Amino acid sequence: MSTSIEKYMATELVSFAPDDDIIHAMRVLLDKHLSGAPVLDQGGQMVGILSQKDCLAIVYQAAYHQDWGGQVEQYMSREVEHIDVDSTIYDAAEKFLHSSFRRFPVLRDGQLVGQISRHDIMRALDENYLRDAR
Repeated sequence: MSTSIEKYMATELVSFAPDDDIIHAMRVLLDKHLSGAPVLDQGGQMVGILSQKDCLAIVYQAAYHQDWGGQVEQYMSREVEHIDVDSTIYDAAEKFLHSSFRRFPVLRDGQLVGQISRHDIMRALDENYLRDAR
């Protein structure tokens, strides 16, 4: 399975800046039916991920501190697992098997170039390996 993930990754991504309003960011995730999006600094470097799970902290803030809102950087996850653009479908499948994440940012030389999801890997497996098995 030497097929690269590059052919199957999404490259048109929604992203946020650390100083974006968290309520606006949450609404974007909801409106676009996204489970999360990368957070990029002014230079385009990925500094985190904002997920739906991260947004649940807003409920905590409101319930216990009567404080709605803030900036994306207050809620985003800073420790981000990623996958290299030169990885194969096999590499990505293995990474997904050992992780609870549904998608990974794809980096080339430290720069965000896309995102790969479980669905993308399933599609690649079907196109490259399963169709001939029918």
